[in-house]
Amino acid sequence: MIRVPLRPLARVIAARNQGIDPDVVDAERRAAACRLRRAEETRRAQRRLWLLSAVFVMGFGAVAGKMAVISASDVPQQEQSATADPLRAHRADIVDVNGELLATNIVTSALYVETRRMVDPEGVAIGLANIFPDLEAEALMTLFARPGNFHWIQSQVSPEQLQAVHDLGQPGVFYGPRETRVYPQGRRLGHILGGSRFEREAARAAETAGTAGVELMFNERLGDPERIDEPLRLSIDLRAQNAMRDVLAQQMERFDAIGATGILMRADNGEIVSMVSLPDFDPNDRPAPRGPDADQLFSRASQGVYELGSTFKTLTVAQSLELGLVNPETMIDTRGPLQWGRFRIRDFHNYGPELSVTEVMEHSSNIGTARIALDIGIERHQEFLRELGFFDPVEVELPESRSARPLLPPRWSDLSTMTISYGHGLAATPLHLASAYATVANGGLRVTPTLLADAAMPTEADRVISERTSGMVNRMLRAVVSDGTAGFADVEGYEVGGKTGTADKPSQGGYAEDRVIATFAAVFPASDPEYVLVVTLDEPEDRSGPVVRRTAGWTAAPTAGMIIRRVAPVLGLRPQSRQSDPEIPGMALAGGRG
Repeated sequence: MIRVPLRPLARVIAARNQGIDPDVVDAERRAAACRLRRAEETRRAQRRLWLLSAVFVMGFGAVAGKMAVISASDVPQQEQSATADPLRAHRADIVDVNGELLATNIVTSALYVETRRMVDPEGVAIGLANIFPDLEAEALMTLFARPGNFHWIQSQVSPEQLQAVHDLGQPGVFYGPRETRVYPQGRRLGHILGGSRFEREAARAAETAGTAGVELMFNERLGDPERIDEPLRLSIDLRAQNAMRDVLAQQMERFDAIGATGILMRADNGEIVSMVSLPDFDPNDRPAPRGPDADQLFSRASQGVYELGSTFKTLTVAQSLELGLVNPETMIDTRGPLQWGRFRIRDFHNYGPELSVTEVMEHSSNIGTARIALDIGIERHQEFLRELGFFDPVEVELPESRSARPLLPPRWSDLSTMTISYGHGLAATPLHLASAYATVANGGLRVTPTLLADAAMPTEADRVISERTSGMVNRMLRAVVSDGTAGFADVEGYEVGGKTGTADKPSQGGYAEDRVIATFAAVFPASDPEYVLVVTLDEPEDRSGPVVRRTAGWTAAPTAGMIIRRVAPVLGLRPQSRQSDPEIPGMALAGGRG
């Protein structure tokens, strides 16, 4: 039996008194109560819906925010920059004076792993070790076990290697794009360009920075985003560079020398057309500074400090001519040996009681040059060499050269002046010598060596000697080749002038008897020099005859002649008639040691 709840009696009586059916009143009451319940339920549902919407909005907002942060940030880097600067992934090209490419970028890939995403670390290690010969599986496993999720594997990966990595099918192995610096000429410009490396790396880019040479000197210029499309143009002529390196390598092997240097410079403004130092290195695979091939990084041209022998006689004679102390025909006492305290200065041969200044140059007389230097005096001699740049490092665009300071005598005496006058007692780089010869040969205006094309010309403010003195010196240099110790440097049609220099190498507080630095400093054409060439061979030995010959006349001079024969046509110099030149004696080299 279902019990029906009773209606309130008071409401029934009140309805009847008003003549209203109590059932209608009760139905209206129930309808009103139902509406109130529905309204409350609607409000409750709306509140729940708004709350749920807010939760969904907050959740999806957090996810979207995290995705935005991830997309706008790099994968953790191996190297964090100390600054907030963006990575400069691009770098300007370097070209030679004719626009030939010397350094550029190519797109490659870098390989890295995220260990948290790996499924089979051991399989990854074995697979990568099989692809990259320089990697070992055990070393990779040790790397994967280190703290952190992100680890670099290879900075540069070839397309073939990248495909092999893809074929592994291993999760957790990733690659990022790179612009890798490459040097198409390889070893031929190693000491000039220097090389580069990745300085800052991220997963999607890496910033390249120079490590030495022109790359380091012009690091900011090459990485400037506003000048990326503007190549850095050097004064180097790649054709001359290739020719010089080929000749030096050939002659270095022929004379069993331990090193060789060649510098070709424009005489008028000091632009370096070619500069070679052997042994050299490939900047694409730069040796470690302390590795077994570290000696290849040393540039004999701009860093090597040597006594350069009788090539200094040209500078001594030039100063004496400028001061009016001598002229080319002045007779100089060459009786020897020249005694100075307990020291004796000798000549390679006995040249008789006296020689003219020109003959002192031709026969390379130490005694004659020492007497000329004594008349100049210590202070004037020092000042002249200072003007020519022998007291400071060479100001060339190579950071390494800044440490190559000439070695000067601790106490500059009369004896120092005499020995330095013929190239002993002061050590400098071959680049110092090339600059000095360009100054003396170009009419007397000091030049500063440069590796940049379109260098400024010197002005009268740079004058060191007069044009008249320069002309006399050039004629003497020509005589040294046509009649003196440098006959093997003569090249038909190119009027070569120059001076030989053979310096014993220092050894245990003295000088070695069988090891020399052989140097030849040349100008051509001698009547109006356009180029200066300095060639240096370290410990050369000519064993083609019955006795071993080490002097520059037999080693450096013929090497210079071979270089001029190769590069002069490349530089646009046309051979001239030699009708006015005297015949070169067959045994001209026997005159002196040089």
